[in-house]
Amino acid sequence: MTNTYDGAPSDNGVPSYLRLYETGELERRMSVLVDRLVQCDICPRRCVVDRTKGELGYCRSPHRVLIASACAHRGEEPVISGRRGSGTVFFANCNLRCIYCQNYEISQRPDLFAGQPGGVGELANVMLHLQDDLRCHNINLVSPSHFVPQILEALCLAVPRGLRLPLVYNTNAYDSVETLKLLDGIVDVYLPDIKYSSNKVASRLSGASDYVQVSRDAIREMHRQVESRLVVDDEGAVRRGLILRHLVLPGGLAGSEESLRWLASEVSNQVTIGVMSQYYPVHRAGEISLLGRRVTRQEYIAAIRVAHDLGFEHLWAQEPGAAAHYRPNFSRDGHPFERE
Repeated sequence: MTNTYDGAPSDNGVPSYLRLYETGELERRMSVLVDRLVQCDICPRRCVVDRTKGELGYCRSPHRVLIASACAHRGEEPVISGRRGSGTVFFANCNLRCIYCQNYEISQRPDLFAGQPGGVGELANVMLHLQDDLRCHNINLVSPSHFVPQILEALCLAVPRGLRLPLVYNTNAYDSVETLKLLDGIVDVYLPDIKYSSNKVASRLSGASDYVQVSRDAIREMHRQVESRLVVDDEGAVRRGLILRHLVLPGGLAGSEESLRWLASEVSNQVTIGVMSQYYPVHRAGEISLLGRRVTRQEYIAAIRVAHDLGFEHLWAQEPGAAAHYRPNFSRDGHPFERE
């Protein structure tokens, strides 16, 4: 992965959520979010089901948080993975239905996790294991949007036991601004996707007919909270900031140029972006003829050129043909990215 990023050193190494815990503000926000599970409106779906009584909405997620996998992930952006790996927690289920999802084994098979151990106590234990035993640089919460209340509950358990790592909110950006505002000062690093520039495409490929406006509002709110500059520690691992990911899709389906132009004009071209070439046909991708192939070198280079032309200086670019290095396997025990 080519790196044209130059981060700023950290002012201090203390996550903001520690101060919020000390003042009682973390617990207050947690209570507000947990109360909303009674008529769940945590994400933009606003299903208003009572998850505390086992009712299931679009994400098919109960009140109990479901952990699909946890590991020291070394395949993220360099400032996320660092030298010791990112403490990655993959949550089960999702509030999108991407027909090409590389994590479909855990995002769209709720039956696989319904009977497995979980809960906020287990999540707190996992966070501390990633910090104390695996010595990861951060806690990387993958697909967290539908479990935000439970994440804060787990934080309230883990902080008094010594949790001190920065939190990375690794999201598809289909997030509620109302929920994100309650994460201000809790999340240290936002890592959202910017998937599409067309709602028609978003509806067909991910089941979200309002994705463009919802994700753009969410990204604006994330930028308001942490701004453009990445703050890194002495080891070069990120402590605070915003990194946006854009996956180039075959045939221009992602609307790469329009999304990057919006980002440059409406947010900032000083934000850090990762333009990814790792798309590969998987899950139900064969339902769309254009998705039945990988991205060509020409398609990917065109997106990189647009980013450079728009003045993005902080950019990670994958080598064309990177797909083989980013294929998880959640069907077996152990690290989903380790090769057998």
